Amino acid sequence: MNVLETEWWSMAIPPEWWADSEEDSILVGDRDDVGCIEISTLHKEAGEFDAQTVTDIALSESEQPLDWQQVTLGDFAGVSSRYIEEGTAVREWYVCNGALLLFITYSCDEDNRGMDDAAVDELLDTLMVVGGE
Repeated sequence: MNVLETEWWSMAIPPEWWADSEEDSILVGDRDDVGCIEISTLHKEAGEFDAQTVTDIALSESEQPLDWQQVTLGDFAGVSSRYIEEGTAVREWYVCNGALLLFITYSCDEDNRGMDDAAVDELLDTLMVVGGE
């Protein structure tokens, strides 16, 4: 198992997955090219995120009404939802820990919906805060 570590958080990546850094996000995908996880990080300079703020952000950022569910991913807690858009199955998470907010999406072809769900859940459950948050 490899460890992907950013300035703010880390996550375990099994050998059958890859990770790459883009300008404002981290991409993580399976080597079978079924789907891809994208993680964007927001770090507050002052103050902390709370559950209500994360829920409000999720509601305001969604382009469609979604059924948000409470979720815990490793050291992070927030909300998650899923939907289908133009032939793409999408799962979204807004999770926080202290001054960190992660916006995470997993997308794949609608035909592959659910195929990587267990693996994605297992990966995201390894999210840990780096340092003394």
